[in-house]
Amino acid sequence: MTIAALEALTFGLGRLAEAAGGAGHRLCLLTGDRAVYRHELAHLTPEALAALDIVDVDTFDESACAAALAAVPDLRGLVNSTDTWSVPGADLAAKLGLPGPDPAAVRLLRDKSRVRTLLHERGLSRGRALTVPIDPVSPADPAEASGPSAAEILREIGLPAVLKDSSGTSSRNVWPVRDEQQLHAALAEAAQRAFAGRLFAEPFFSGPVYSAETLGWEGETRLLGVLSRQMSPEPSVREEAAAFPVAFPDPELDVLQDWVGRVLATAGHDTGFAHVEFVLTAEGPELVEINRRIGGALVGEALCRALGTNVYEAMVDTALGRRPALLDSPVDASSGPATGFVLVYPDRRGTLTGWTGLDALSAFPGSPEWYPTAVPGRRVEHLGDQRGCTGIVLAEAATAELALHRALSAAGSVRPVVTADDEG
Repeated sequence: MTIAALEALTFGLGRLAEAAGGAGHRLCLLTGDRAVYRHELAHLTPEALAALDIVDVDTFDESACAAALAAVPDLRGLVNSTDTWSVPGADLAAKLGLPGPDPAAVRLLRDKSRVRTLLHERGLSRGRALTVPIDPVSPADPAEASGPSAAEILREIGLPAVLKDSSGTSSRNVWPVRDEQQLHAALAEAAQRAFAGRLFAEPFFSGPVYSAETLGWEGETRLLGVLSRQMSPEPSVREEAAAFPVAFPDPELDVLQDWVGRVLATAGHDTGFAHVEFVLTAEGPELVEINRRIGGALVGEALCRALGTNVYEAMVDTALGRRPALLDSPVDASSGPATGFVLVYPDRRGTLTGWTGLDALSAFPGSPEWYPTAVPGRRVEHLGDQRGCTGIVLAEAATAELALHRALSAAGSVRPVVTADDEG
């Protein structure tokens, strides 16, 4: 018997293969670029390696994926753990008669503008969304060209606001704006960009950013823990660091459990993992976005360590159409080590040639580990979002606060070496 995965997150493939093997299934990964998983493939355990097959296919070609899946022997389930392939994955599962989410519900979650509007209508958000038409012609005068859209945003949303892609990922095409000059500049820049969805505006909510890591089954939601998220200074919107699990007092944790359950139910996500990003404002939590998957970067690894179990087993259970055992497990996020991780970015564009400081990581407390997300020779073009990340440093401690301190300290010794174009 086999479980297929339509692409996967950069990290966690080994855990997923082990979970599939433990359930008596092989894991078949469909990928258009197996180099994405170079780190995972290089560190597979013998058990994971024995349970894994890889099929190279254009995963943006749904017909090609359908043909590849049809050729998989005794296919019993389809794992879809990414945002980019969530809609085609839901469609393919439905066409093949496999367990999976309602494709219409997945399409809703992939549209941040629709989700914001729905939550606002149901009283779960103080802000609404406003679709912003943009002129793809480069304007000679940004303020003049963006005037009609800017005026509507000022009237309907107000400042500060956030402009973003309704189906964007990795913090791409996101503009926080605090004054009219920034608003006009953002609209002019947006006119030169390609969007996965459409541009929309929403209020800017002030406060620290977190994510609720949840698991659900047929409307029952369990909050596995809360991850802290350190964002870069504006105007960049990249994620800098994170730690898990955040030690909220029980009353506040109960409020978050209730809130995230209502948000997911309203948005139509009733089964499987969810990664719910939110701002904890002075008036309570406000949604940033919902991802119907386990968290990216090293969130899955953080969950496994804190809970003392392979949480990817729940992903396998869900793909097979059965209630995840993790929902009824007595484990909690305080039973294992806490983790903090820091994303390492270069300070300039150019060609990555390597890193300094990696050989010194072992001198730091917390058993720091290095997870590369780029290879020497790759060009670094984007410094303002996660595409510029070259690797992640992870460290452990008894609490998330201490783990983050350790990860920050260790990551401070690592520097990407980038050759600028004028140095070539």
